[in-house]
Amino acid sequence: MRILHTSDWHLGRSFHREGLLPAQAAFADHLLEVVEDERVDLVVVSGDIYDRALPQVDAVRLADETFARLAASRARVVLTSGNHDSALRLGFGSRLMDAAGVHVRTDPESSGRPVLLEDRHGPVAVYGLPYLDPQLLREPWQLPARSHEAALSEAMRRVRADLVTRPHGTRSVVMAHAFVAGCAPSDSERDISVGGVSMVSSSLFDGVDYAALGHLHGPHVLDERLRYSGSPLAYSFSEAGQRKGSWLVDLDAGGFTAAEFVEAPQPRPLAVLRGDLESLLSDVTLAGVEGAWVQATLTDDLRPMRAMARLRERFPHTLVLGFEPSTTPLPATPSASSHGRSDHDITLDFVADLRGVPASEAEAALLRDACDACGDDPEADVRLTEAATR
Repeated sequence: MRILHTSDWHLGRSFHREGLLPAQAAFADHLLEVVEDERVDLVVVSGDIYDRALPQVDAVRLADETFARLAASRARVVLTSGNHDSALRLGFGSRLMDAAGVHVRTDPESSGRPVLLEDRHGPVAVYGLPYLDPQLLREPWQLPARSHEAALSEAMRRVRADLVTRPHGTRSVVMAHAFVAGCAPSDSERDISVGGVSMVSSSLFDGVDYAALGHLHGPHVLDERLRYSGSPLAYSFSEAGQRKGSWLVDLDAGGFTAAEFVEAPQPRPLAVLRGDLESLLSDVTLAGVEGAWVQATLTDDLRPMRAMARLRERFPHTLVLGFEPSTTPLPATPSASSHGRSDHDITLDFVADLRGVPASEAEAALLRDACDACGDDPEADVRLTEAATR
């Protein structure tokens, strides 16, 4: 049996206000091409189909179209809900979709009820474990602790209890949406910690022929049979340099035999740049990232004028700009009291404190105009300044 393991689509998500639906639609096209070209028998999607519990209309439309295309393909499909999904909304109509070969698993109570498939070597039991919220499951499942470890342990107990009832030689695939120890998270993943603890032990999956994990956005191989596919697209600059795609996994009569990573198309590469503005604008070695989405951190001691506009002249897709001076200026000493001081003087102190150097004459004039425009009496600053100097 050939399995395509993917997860964390996050349909509807943007990248620093850049819409990603066209790129997500391109990934769906890619997914269907892989299914046909690689003769995939089973597609598993391990949670976070959507980016939020109430997804936007266009995201729902894309999901509906993708599921319909997968249902018409040569592959069966099992997908589960993640911590970003609404289990109830994603699971609506799941019993009807079962008949079309798209099996949606969002109810924790279904953890021990597999989707059963056959290949020439015999049966394969696919256990789709949705995201398991320890807070919601502690009472109904009588968990010994309010933790992800306890919730997933109980789910896996149910999996094993069912598996022992299956014919000898039945191979098992488990899908889980969790943070398994030994992996590094990305900035774009939502924290699922309970009481400061979010990780679960990889030993929970011992004895399973393949565990298709979701939640982390980078691909990880904890064991040849225990893998994260990661998200198909980058959702934060912390993912720069990560490979994005899906795992193509083969099972034979004895279980897992091989896995190959299939890279997905990306809308743009990511580049994380650091340095003073003039260096970034003149460095010839950066020519290769001029078309990338850019996060730039400027190290100039004095903030350059029109920094973002100037960066975008060379790097038109700069999305994030930060400032970290290479030397720390001595902070200005603000006045202990604003009594008897004009708004203009206070704003000048603020600028000097923020940058470590006073405002220029042009900036001071602009700040005076701004203070005058915001005041009820444009002459108030002048009168207050005169009174303070008497």
